[in-house]
Amino acid sequence: MKKKLKKYKFDFPVIIAFALFIAGSYLFKYNPGISIFQDNFWTFLKEMILALPVMFILVGLFDVWVSKERVQKHIGNASGIKGIILIILLAFLQAGPLYAAFPVAYILWKKGTSARNIFIYLSAVSIAKIPMLTFEIGFLGIKFSLLRIFISIPIFIIIGTIMGKYFTKNKCEINNG
Repeated sequence: MKKKLKKYKFDFPVIIAFALFIAGSYLFKYNPGISIFQDNFWTFLKEMILALPVMFILVGLFDVWVSKERVQKHIGNASGIKGIILIILLAFLQAGPLYAAFPVAYILWKKGTSARNIFIYLSAVSIAKIPMLTFEIGFLGIKFSLLRIFISIPIFIIIGTIMGKYFTKNKCEINNG
């Protein structure tokens, strides 16, 4: 118990301060504080409670059903352009909020996906999910959406490649040094 308290010694005061702020907001009828709790915190908490268990189940099934060798072959270090295309397609098909992509990225990393493809996946999932694109096309039009995608994806590939090389280099230095 002492280890937990020591590890989270900075988190507890923030949680307590937030709880006191919300309680004070209800007590003194401070509408911005009430709105923070009802409209932001509570909505986000409900969304996480509904989305994360489903994502963890899907990630668990992926972990069991897809072999490490298959992942390494298709989106591993030697996958090249084919791996980039596959990881972008996976990102397009991702549903749910952005934080749901992190467990998927972790399991992909654990299975041998290249660092470059992990960075590309996380970037692409943040801008190019099909459910998100349908809303964007409805509000901003198909020309804008396609232009944004076709400009963003090459940038993410370049950044992912640079970050992947940097990450791999530093990971090797840490392991050797």
